[in-house]
Amino acid sequence: MIKFKHQNLKNLNPDPPKRKTITQRWLTNHFAVIVLIMLTFSLILIYAVQSFYYSSARQTLTGELTSVVNLLSRYAQDSETNLYSEMRSTFESFSAKDQMELMAVNSKGWVILTSSGFSPSSDTAIPDYENLLAGGDGYWIGKAENQEKIMAVCMDISAFSSEYPAVRVVCSLTELDRNIHLMIIFVIVICTIVILLLVLTGIYFIGSIVKPIRQLSTTADRFAKGDFSFRIRYHNSDEIGDLCNAINHMADELSTAEEMKNEFISSVSHELRTPLTAIKGWAETICMAENDPETVRKGMNVIVNETARLSRMVEELLDFSRMQNGHFTLQKATMDVLAELGDAVLIYMNKSIQEKITISYEEPEMLPFVYGDKNRIRQVFINIIDNAIKYCDTGGHVSITAQEILGNVQVRVADNGCGIKKSDLPKIKTKFYKANHTRRGSGIGLAVADEIVTAHGGTLDIISEEGKGTIVTITLPPEHAKHTKN
Repeated sequence: MIKFKHQNLKNLNPDPPKRKTITQRWLTNHFAVIVLIMLTFSLILIYAVQSFYYSSARQTLTGELTSVVNLLSRYAQDSETNLYSEMRSTFESFSAKDQMELMAVNSKGWVILTSSGFSPSSDTAIPDYENLLAGGDGYWIGKAENQEKIMAVCMDISAFSSEYPAVRVVCSLTELDRNIHLMIIFVIVICTIVILLLVLTGIYFIGSIVKPIRQLSTTADRFAKGDFSFRIRYHNSDEIGDLCNAINHMADELSTAEEMKNEFISSVSHELRTPLTAIKGWAETICMAENDPETVRKGMNVIVNETARLSRMVEELLDFSRMQNGHFTLQKATMDVLAELGDAVLIYMNKSIQEKITISYEEPEMLPFVYGDKNRIRQVFINIIDNAIKYCDTGGHVSITAQEILGNVQVRVADNGCGIKKSDLPKIKTKFYKANHTRRGSGIGLAVADEIVTAHGGTLDIISEEGKGTIVTITLPPEHAKHTKN
């Protein structure tokens, strides 16, 4: 029973399929096709070369034999000429006797007269003559009595010679076949060189692809383990180079995000610890000073303020979490921006007096209504004003204005604080990013504010110069813009 279960488990977990590399796949697929094409091409070329050489040889033999037949035909037309004597003389003086042999075949099918003076035995087969008698073209390739490969062409002259009805010419194919073999060897060598070049260039090309892919795999493993320091080195400007650059850029972004996340955790921990320490300290002081109303009053004020500060931080974190999860919702309705801006300014009036920072607010008589979530818009104003006060030194000044520009509602908050570095300005609205680590804050307030303004169809623009101050401009579309878009 145990053995049966073990076998079932083996069946449920079959061995994974054998892994084939890209090089192996190329060799078994593309390279096999290339070799097949080259082999087919070689065979076709070899056949074409052999056909060309044999056809040329046949044309040469046919041409020589035709000249002899024409000459004999003229002799036969002259009644005073002895055809046999002229034929013998023609055969003996045959100019191409070094390359081929001219023969005359009698009515019995025997070779009687030759240009070399040596006649084969009477029982020697003459396939080209037999082919001619059968109505063929009188062409034959085969082996002679000495096993030498020969080519023979035979022509009928029975029209003017009954004693010798046919003449034939025979040549050896040994030299011709040697040339063909040399050509075949040349073709094979060329094809082999081409295949080797294809293999070498293919392996090099595949290697140029496989190497960065392996680096990508290694990089992905390191990224999965949280190591974003590794970078891929690839110098070609192609699609793989673009991918490697994208991976390296992603590593830079992930590394930056990791650093920002760690800084965020550190900042939030510090921001939470400070009010908690103050609350704990003043709670202990109040317990020990129950009979001192002034101390109790001060302590309760601190506890209330720090609790409100903790509440705002927790709310920011919750909002940020909702945005990340896609659960951030807005309760939109027709709203008065001036009412929410006035409330935000009022909240920070006492705080600015305590920190000896002047707030000037020029409230207009009327602005267009906005279709939005009044609590979220007030949260944006609170975050921006809080940042302006936070980054101002003692004796600083914060200017707040609201006006209608090109039909839109525009709120402008300017301070003469420490400002933002030019290099930090493009990242200032990024989550977790803090340009100045000497100031309190979690680094997500501005990111949350930008998300809220964007969700209302508006923009949040920041202009800053280090050492001179910052200007934050919030632009919101009026209520009638909603109906226009719809």
